[in-house]
Amino acid sequence: MAQAYANGGAAPPVPRAGRYRWLIIALLFAATTVNYIDRTMLGLLAPVLGDELGWSENDYGNIVTAFQAAYALGFLLMGWLIDRFGPKIGYSIAITIWTIGHIAHGFAGSVASFMAARVILGVGEAGHFPSVVRASSEWFPQKERSYAIGWVNSATTIGVILTAPTIWLFMVWMGFDWRQTFIYSGAFGVVLLILWLWLYSNPRESGKVSEAELAWIEHDPPEQVERLGWSKIVTKREAWAFAIAKFLTDPVWFLMLFWLPKYFASTYDVDLKIVLLPMIIMYLLSDVGSIVGGWTSSKLIQNGHSVNFARKITMIGAGLCVLPLLFVTGLDNMWLAVVLIGVALAGHQAFSSTILSIPPDMFPKRAVGSVIGLGGFMGGIGGMIMAKSTGLVLDATGGNYTLIFAACTTVYFLAVLAVHLLSPKLAPVRVESAAAPA
Repeated sequence: MAQAYANGGAAPPVPRAGRYRWLIIALLFAATTVNYIDRTMLGLLAPVLGDELGWSENDYGNIVTAFQAAYALGFLLMGWLIDRFGPKIGYSIAITIWTIGHIAHGFAGSVASFMAARVILGVGEAGHFPSVVRASSEWFPQKERSYAIGWVNSATTIGVILTAPTIWLFMVWMGFDWRQTFIYSGAFGVVLLILWLWLYSNPRESGKVSEAELAWIEHDPPEQVERLGWSKIVTKREAWAFAIAKFLTDPVWFLMLFWLPKYFASTYDVDLKIVLLPMIIMYLLSDVGSIVGGWTSSKLIQNGHSVNFARKITMIGAGLCVLPLLFVTGLDNMWLAVVLIGVALAGHQAFSSTILSIPPDMFPKRAVGSVIGLGGFMGGIGGMIMAKSTGLVLDATGGNYTLIFAACTTVYFLAVLAVHLLSPKLAPVRVESAAAPA
């Protein structure tokens, strides 16, 4: 098949075959769930910790900002690490670091010590999405990849949903305090690390993939260059198209993740650790968005549309779904607010699944981790700005979210515009002297 491409001919059609690659997606789904349980637990416990430890909104904003700063910088390190050593070793290191950081919360007592624990957690968790996209690019062809990533991305909300039952399991059923809950729930990360080391490998080394499935996985045109170093990646407009989109849109998800429980507690006097139904509705809607967004993009490509059209039209549609946030703060009816926020979360996740599919469209597999790292770094910087500014705005306005939600509705369209201006066709990057990778 590679010879057919090399000679300028069309490769023969390859039928979709096999199912083993979906086991890898199931493993990544489980990993994402654990990742987000560990990330979200502080957000749900924040009202309890705030009362016990006397945190102000600005104190909590500083703790969240510490996570965002470490998460941003960690992306640069972890993206490189995963490209250098591959997802099996790179992700194992990431899981180990973030599990240590999660457990460290149980030993924290001051704002400074919580910030330190969040820094360790952030560095480790920064390795998650570079590993997910790199592994997906190894196991799925282009026309199926965004659908696969959509399923993995949907687990972010499963993790958020399961955080409250996890807290209930440890604090109510087992009778632990919040410190023990952080410590003993670290077992999830240990189990995940064992499963990852046991089950993950690339398709050719797994020994469990049929020839037909391997042909389907590898039927994309061969890459022009094996790998790009940082010195070349940072000069590519295509890398910055992805990075700017992440800078603009990632903060919306972080806002919802860290402040949504506090919003419902202050606006409707509802504790989402106890009243689970609102959170389940919102995040199940976001799951639908993640899967539908990934499916839509993949389906458009399979139906003959260009990758450029499929990705961008899906992102525009996703952005439209976020607009209901404009009407949330004026609502007295909590359940209507739940539905509108859920639709907005669905739009975000549809956008996220699609934008994560773009780096493998444009870059060789062994550069994908670094490109995702650059985007994650920029997303973390945006999230850090959002965390600090949200705390200040809420302190200044007496907890009014109107301005914050309004800002969230504009960023998706700005992101699509940035992607289009910097990469009008989403074409693979052109590299001079391709025979000598950086």
